[in-house]
Amino acid sequence: MIRLTLLVGLWLAGASATQAQPFGKLVKKMPGMVSYTLRESFSKDVPGTLDKVKAWGITDIEFSGLFGKTAPELRALLDQRGLTCSSYGVSYDAIANKPDSILQNAKALGVKYIRIGSIPHKSAATLEMMQQAAEVFNRFGKQAHEQGVMFCYHNHGFEFQPYENGTLFDYLVKQTNPEYVGYEMDVTWTYLPGQDPAALLMKYPKRFRLIHLKDVQKGVARNDKGSMANEECVVLGTGQIDWPSVLKAVNKSSIEHLYIEDESKAAEQQVPKSLAYLKSL
Repeated sequence: MIRLTLLVGLWLAGASATQAQPFGKLVKKMPGMVSYTLRESFSKDVPGTLDKVKAWGITDIEFSGLFGKTAPELRALLDQRGLTCSSYGVSYDAIANKPDSILQNAKALGVKYIRIGSIPHKSAATLEMMQQAAEVFNRFGKQAHEQGVMFCYHNHGFEFQPYENGTLFDYLVKQTNPEYVGYEMDVTWTYLPGQDPAALLMKYPKRFRLIHLKDVQKGVARNDKGSMANEECVVLGTGQIDWPSVLKAVNKSSIEHLYIEDESKAAEQQVPKSLAYLKSL
C-alpha cells in the first residue's frame, strides 16, 4: 500500500510538472485558435476539423459560430476530444435583442467569455455610435455577469477615430463598466489604423481579457477598414507586427486567452509555423 501510494504520488507530481511546463518564454502556454481560421473546414466537417486542431496541440477554441450544430452538440464533440470553448463570438444584434438565447448557448458551451466582433457601421465611427454601443454593452454585460460570463468587445479598426485627447475607442472604454465589459484586442486591427498595440495594452492593462494574434504582410498600408486580402494575413513573425513587444505587454495585462487568427486560405500550412514562432520567442 505504501509503495502504491508513493507511485501514485510520483505520477501525480510528474503530471503536474508536465502541465506546468511553459510553452515558451514569452508565451507561457499553448495559445488557442479562433474558429474563423478554419472556417471552410468547420463548415464541412466539424468533428474532423476538431481532430485537426487537436493534432496541432491546440486545446482552446474561440467559436465565432456553431457551424450547424446546437451548442450542446458542439460541447459534446469538444468534450470527447478534451477540447474547450473559452469564448463564444456572436453578433451585435444578438446581444442587443436576443440576450437570453445567447446566454443559454454560452452556458451549454461552458464558456467564460462572450464577445462580438464589431459594431455595425456603414461610415466612420461617430460619437453617437459609441454612446449607443456603450449602453448596449453595459446592459448585456450586466446580464452576462449575473450568469458568470464576461462580455468582451473585439476592436475592428474603425473605432480609432480621433476624439478629444484620444480616440473614440478611448471614449468607449471609459463609458463601459469594467465589472461587466472587457475587451478583446485584435492586434492587426489595432496596428493598421495607426495605433501601437503594446502601448494600448499598457494603457488599459485591466480591460483587455482576450487577444487575437494576427499578422499582416509587409508593405500593406495603414488603414482603418478592418479588412485585408486573405494573402495579406501571414505567418506570425513574418509581417509588420512587433510580437515581442506585444507579448511582453500581454504578460503585464489581464489577458487570459490568446487566440491565433489566420484569415489566409493557407491557414492550415501557416498555423503550425506561427506556433513554432511563438514557442521560439
